[in-house]
Amino acid sequence: MIRFSLVCDQGHAFESWFRDSSSFDDQAERGLLSCPQCASVKIGKAIMAPQVARKDREPAPSAPAPQPVALMSPEEQALRAKVRELRAMLTEKSDYVGERFANEARAMHDGEIEHRAIHGEASGEDVRSLIEDGIEIMPLPMLPDERN
Repeated sequence: MIRFSLVCDQGHAFESWFRDSSSFDDQAERGLLSCPQCASVKIGKAIMAPQVARKDREPAPSAPAPQPVALMSPEEQALRAKVRELRAMLTEKSDYVGERFANEARAMHDGEIEHRAIHGEASGEDVRSLIEDGIEIMPLPMLPDERN
């Protein structure tokens, strides 16, 4: 784990822990980091001096335990909760057809099978083909946890 001193574009400084430097870069790129004071997602690393242990000195007093830092504003947390709720409602009221989604949607559109709410997986090519053929489909909202 590595602790970074961070700063937002409004000049608010705070700290957070990451698995490694690339974890910070990835989360910052995807807008998953936000300032705990102003909720800005434009976050960068602040200049920090590394702490190097020397054997010829007294051990430094232990630093206080890091305090948890909210990476999301209350508004973002509420929005994510609503997205989870919407997705749960949509999946509970539809049949999961897995990789047969494109075939099932097309068969319903063509009148070969009875219309019903379904959800499943489809390739990008299948999605384009369904849309080009006038078959109305809608992606389920992606949960933030699915991107991690």
